[in-house]
Amino acid sequence: MGDEPAVRCGPVERTYPQLHGRAARLAAALDALGVGPGDRVAIVLRNDVAYLEAMIAVGLLGAVPVPVNWHWRARELAHLLADCAARAVLAHTHLVEEVEAALPDGATIVEVAVPDGLAAAYGLPAAPPLTGRHPDLEGLVGAHEPWTRAPDTAPMAMIYSSGTTGTPKGILRDPLRPEDGPVIAQVVFQTFGIRPGHRVLLPAPLYHTAPNTHAAIAAATGLDITIMPRFDAEEALALVERHRINSTQVVPTMFVRMLNLPEQARRRYDLSSLEAVVHAAAPCPPAVKRRMIDWLGPIVLEYYGGTETGMVTWCDSAQWLAHPGTVGRAIDGADVRIVDPDGGLLPPGESGRVFLKPPPFWPAFTYHGDPAKRAAIELDGYVTVGDVGYLDDDGFLHLNDRSTDMVISGGVNIYPAEIEHALLEVPGVRDAAVFGVPDPEYGETLVAHVDTDPDTGPSAERIGELLRASIAGYKVPRRIVIDRELPREDTGKLFKRKLRERYLAPTAG
Repeated sequence: MGDEPAVRCGPVERTYPQLHGRAARLAAALDALGVGPGDRVAIVLRNDVAYLEAMIAVGLLGAVPVPVNWHWRARELAHLLADCAARAVLAHTHLVEEVEAALPDGATIVEVAVPDGLAAAYGLPAAPPLTGRHPDLEGLVGAHEPWTRAPDTAPMAMIYSSGTTGTPKGILRDPLRPEDGPVIAQVVFQTFGIRPGHRVLLPAPLYHTAPNTHAAIAAATGLDITIMPRFDAEEALALVERHRINSTQVVPTMFVRMLNLPEQARRRYDLSSLEAVVHAAAPCPPAVKRRMIDWLGPIVLEYYGGTETGMVTWCDSAQWLAHPGTVGRAIDGADVRIVDPDGGLLPPGESGRVFLKPPPFWPAFTYHGDPAKRAAIELDGYVTVGDVGYLDDDGFLHLNDRSTDMVISGGVNIYPAEIEHALLEVPGVRDAAVFGVPDPEYGETLVAHVDTDPDTGPSAERIGELLRASIAGYKVPRRIVIDRELPREDTGKLFKRKLRERYLAPTAG
């Protein structure tokens, strides 16, 4: 479509006038279906241009978009849709049956056709036809004139926690104040390495907080956006070359997959347009990050925070190289404290619970329907998202692990993330999960599930030998299992609970 900024996903591409025109017509259609200010609209879509159209349309009504993990089945969806009191649900055709089985009374499904490019990305034999049981997106857009009334407020998306440690909770943030929107955009531009006119690549699922926020701000500021229907390491490099991408946001798992490409594949593409590659969402093994900086140059940026807090810390490549393993230093207006079990402040170098104070422009939040949970994570105006770490002498934050993942074996605190980082330095190891299981002698003992290259990967015994040469013996897992199907989400989140349950089930029986 020429040089004007556009939004594309696979073969589907729209200019901004087309995008906003369709979103305004969808807003009018949702209004006719009974959606009003403050109502919740669930979005059960894979990555698609329609995702942005839906987000914009819901915002035009002053309603609250609720991005939903499309992997969830009817039981999980039923809890979420009932909990948020969804007034409408936008769902791709092949996901409609699960939504139908979970739909609360009074809610309407808007069916979204699956584009051919999306079907191809997921290996579907063909784009499934519309069911015909519900109003469909294209029909609604074609039947309504654009919505023209401005909303009184601009609610932020309500995103649910993944539910790995219990029932998912909706993170409900206050509506964005008009004066804060430009400030948030400016901070995101600076920390993501974006500037006006940039061309951005979004390879991660849009139901996740970081890419959802990235997409919303990029669209609001008119940047050229390329969305990947599904992440593929080599295709990501090809898109950078094809669209002269300037910046992208990834998760560490994507780093690993790109680094695992044959060197000739990585050299095949012209990546010279890249000015910034930002990552977050999960700890990045230091060896992996160093290799990325060696490959791409000092353009790798990192930030840390949570859906609750927004971005709190940030660092560029130079700062990271000076403080290896850091997730950054507090940005302007934000702060980090390290706290002991009694709530006392810990000095630099000592590990404890990480408490975060968001910058003042980030909207306050609560957990929908669970104010007690919100109160339980706060201490003197700071909140914790469950991480353990320490501040170094220069104020840079280093994470040890999630507090829920820490293993106490023989009275010694062990952080699985450190062991996982060591495992990923072993040649032929592609991914790793380390966790604790009950042990009658030590209380807990360590187990590692390791994904290795089928051709060059080492044996479990060899992995143990190499670990003993790099970390203390008590940190080497008692059991190492070769596992090529680790339960990792597209966002990079590893579901250790699913692995741990395999070891707990016999005991429970």
